[in-house]
Amino acid sequence: MPTYVWLWLPGSEQKATGRTQELSERHGRDTKRERDMQGDRQRELALWRQAQYCRRADLRLPLAQNQFPTNPVSGAASGQVARAGRMMVLVNPLSGRGQAMSLYAGPVQRLLTDAAVPHALIVTEHQNHARELVRSADLSECSALVILSGDGLLFEVINGLMEREDWEQAILTPLAILPGGSGNALAASVHYYTQADPVWGVELLLSCGFLLCKGLVRPLDVLSLRLSSGLRLFSFLSIAWGFIADVDIESERYRYMGAVRFMVGALIRLASFRTYQGRLAFLPAPGDSPTLGDSSALYLPRPHPEEHGPPDDLLAPLGEPVPADWTVVEEQDFVLVLATSHSHLAEDLVAAPSAGPADGHIHLLYVRAGVSRVALLKLFVAMEKGTHLACECPHLVYRRVRALRLEPATSPGVITVDGEQAEYGPLQAQVHRGYARLISG
Repeated sequence: MPTYVWLWLPGSEQKATGRTQELSERHGRDTKRERDMQGDRQRELALWRQAQYCRRADLRLPLAQNQFPTNPVSGAASGQVARAGRMMVLVNPLSGRGQAMSLYAGPVQRLLTDAAVPHALIVTEHQNHARELVRSADLSECSALVILSGDGLLFEVINGLMEREDWEQAILTPLAILPGGSGNALAASVHYYTQADPVWGVELLLSCGFLLCKGLVRPLDVLSLRLSSGLRLFSFLSIAWGFIADVDIESERYRYMGAVRFMVGALIRLASFRTYQGRLAFLPAPGDSPTLGDSSALYLPRPHPEEHGPPDDLLAPLGEPVPADWTVVEEQDFVLVLATSHSHLAEDLVAAPSAGPADGHIHLLYVRAGVSRVALLKLFVAMEKGTHLACECPHLVYRRVRALRLEPATSPGVITVDGEQAEYGPLQAQVHRGYARLISG
């Protein structure tokens, strides 16, 4: 048996008292943490009970797969997920802080089980794995595609669906997002559209999980992008060039920090502040500009029978001038250009507070050169609450548009699409209203 010897040294009473105080403070912190965890468990339990109630009350409509009534506002379809088939849950184990699998094994699996939602788990193994899977998967027995990851995995899924031979039917498969990444912009937007109080972290996950179990399907806008190489991409979230795109890519090294990585990256980029040269043009949305011309005149693209996706009837070829009813921005020096389809750019960044999931608009924000570091920092701080548009910053411009063209002159540079780095060079985009389906509130 070990022998313990206590030694007394002069002045040790004060050290012991300090140690006792430290232990007391630590105990207080531990007690507070336990109370917070207990509160989280109570909120989680309440959401489980709500989900179970919805399931038992049979709130899902017995609609056939992908057959939804027409939305009277947008003309797009809406309804509820059919009972037949299973949800396909796609998890990227490396997204964000690398916690996606533990989130599935914990709150997500319990929520789906308690709500009696049949599902199959698929763990992605490499980049574009989800894109490859949905491109060839049998979707006839799939009631929904659920993404437990960041926004990048949903970008893969949407482009995989549009690469299928049956793309017109495949893109109608209901999609759902569960936040498991670092940005989680779409998940934050979905919660925002419910008009509930802002939440983050696990509470945001549970909110999106409850909406998933409820199964209400809404239209989702899709952007069609044309790149100078001839490549066509489909986006559901955003296009960024300049400051925001640089921060998004450069902050990847701080992925372990979660959502905080963007603010850290922004502060670092502010220290090496720069401007970007290029040309920007856009087609204003009806009612956005008092000088809007006749936007009913559509460009008739040359038919491409082998091409998948709806025709981009608002876009002229990149080598030709933009149509006459477009607005060409006079400035050619920018700090950032951001085009987004949704309210949030991250969990705690409300870029377009008036946006909706299928409003038929691209919400275009750009900051002209000349803005100071302090003013730009104030804009991002205000964006945390969505009040940046009320800051009356003379360098910030916000417009609602239907299509846009961006031609960067600064090289090299970074362009991101849905948070993923894309081919750098001229591009243009058009919104297709309500073209996909999203499970949301």
